[in-house]
Amino acid sequence: MNTTHLFKMQKALDSHIESQHGLENEDLFDRKVLALLVEIGELANETRCFKFWSMKPSSERDIILEEFVDGVHFILSLGIECGYENLESVTPNRTAETDISNQSSEYTNQYKNSGTAAAKMITFIYLKAIWSLR
Repeated sequence: MNTTHLFKMQKALDSHIESQHGLENEDLFDRKVLALLVEIGELANETRCFKFWSMKPSSERDIILEEFVDGVHFILSLGIECGYENLESVTPNRTAETDISNQSSEYTNQYKNSGTAAAKMITFIYLKAIWSLR
């Protein structure tokens, strides 16, 4: 996937939002991280990927897609702030095509005490969303 255009569009959106709200001189990094975490929670809630006790199905595809895209916006925005906007492409990892239904317990067991546990769970939630959107 070529990310150059995505970063360019996100930079324009960030500039527009900052201008509209008078935030041009504000450090928004921490607020963007919090916003990303909220969006990830909303995505997880819509996919129901953590609700092992529930029999209710995931939300409709359009709702999941909307939450997924909201998170992508903040990932791109944080990427810009971290200096990744010149990253030209992302190569898909073919493991996303495998059945991820049992990966939650695998992540929990493998990364439970790891400093990267949050990143791994974010990855799981986004993989689950992608799987739901297929």
